Amino acid sequence: MKLILASLLLASPVYAGTAQTSVFGTSQAGETVRLVTLTNKAGHIVRFSARGGTITEILAPDRAGKLANIVLGKPDFAAWEKAGSFNSVVGRYANRIAGGGFTLDGTFHKLPSNPNTGVAIHGGPGGLASKLWDVETFETATTAGAIMRFTSPDGDNGYPGTLKLTMTYTLTDAGALRIDYVATTDKPTIINLTNHSYFNLGGAASGPVYGHVMQVLARRYTPTDEKQIPTGELAPVAGTPFDFARPATLGSALYAVHPQLQLAKGIDHNFVLDAAPGVLATAVRLHDPVSGRQMEVRTTEPGVQIYTGNQLSGAQIGAGGRVLRQSDGVAFETQHFPDSPNRPNFPSTVLRPGETFQSATEFVFSTDRTPFWKKQ
Repeated sequence: MKLILASLLLASPVYAGTAQTSVFGTSQAGETVRLVTLTNKAGHIVRFSARGGTITEILAPDRAGKLANIVLGKPDFAAWEKAGSFNSVVGRYANRIAGGGFTLDGTFHKLPSNPNTGVAIHGGPGGLASKLWDVETFETATTAGAIMRFTSPDGDNGYPGTLKLTMTYTLTDAGALRIDYVATTDKPTIINLTNHSYFNLGGAASGPVYGHVMQVLARRYTPTDEKQIPTGELAPVAGTPFDFARPATLGSALYAVHPQLQLAKGIDHNFVLDAAPGVLATAVRLHDPVSGRQMEVRTTEPGVQIYTGNQLSGAQIGAGGRVLRQSDGVAFETQHFPDSPNRPNFPSTVLRPGETFQSATEFVFSTDRTPFWKKQ
């Protein structure tokens, strides 16, 4: 089903961008899963599945105008169905919660957790990434997108409250892919949503991202223990491999020796963003010097988990049958902090009846005619 805004229909009957759906596949449960394709006048193409809002492709031009897919992928629908949170929405609580659950208003809520560590991660098995969302596409004079809706029932994976969710993907003619999350609940609950896409601006088949130049607008990060649970400290990045205040290659950090890098086998850490939460602001800038592609990550969230694909071990198969290996991509999971429900000093993730959860993240694509690091 397609929505066209009536106020724009008369003024602009021809749209630069398009939003179309097609059949992606049939799930093991027998459900028909739709694939949405968005285009804009700049030549970007974004494809994502109604199953978990999973981004299967982002085609972006390099400095010569050549298109390439800049997110890691899977070879077919069956592989995507088994891919967990790979390139998908993550929730109801993204990232980790320690102790097997959380206490809210005096009641402990047990969550599906790793039996060895007691850590719950990414909402648990059967989280939002695996759900089939209702989809409506839309087109305006300068955007194309899709509104996705899903209702998570009370007690879903241990989380209290019936959670009504709306997730909107919008591709603009200016080259931005924007994701808006909105949610309400009928009982006090917790919520933390993100997208877990793996980016490689050189192209999904170009190998490790060591040469990508990155800037992170964060002077602090949250160190973790051996279970990758934050210790509660907001530590300065200065003097550590996590200092990307000035642009540096990812390889400069990944080749460094640091206890936190050893614990995570790379970067898998929450950066405390400098910008005030709730206001859309730049969090990360990324550049591939070979292709000339650039990406800016903007968010209203207080943190971003930067993850360099440390668990891509060579056992996973990507698009085209290519083996996926460590650091073949990097994820920017905009978020509230891990284990916030158990850390009173962290920004709250509690949502109560009558309140509305709202969060926005933009991935803005461009090329390096004016490289961002030369503006510093």
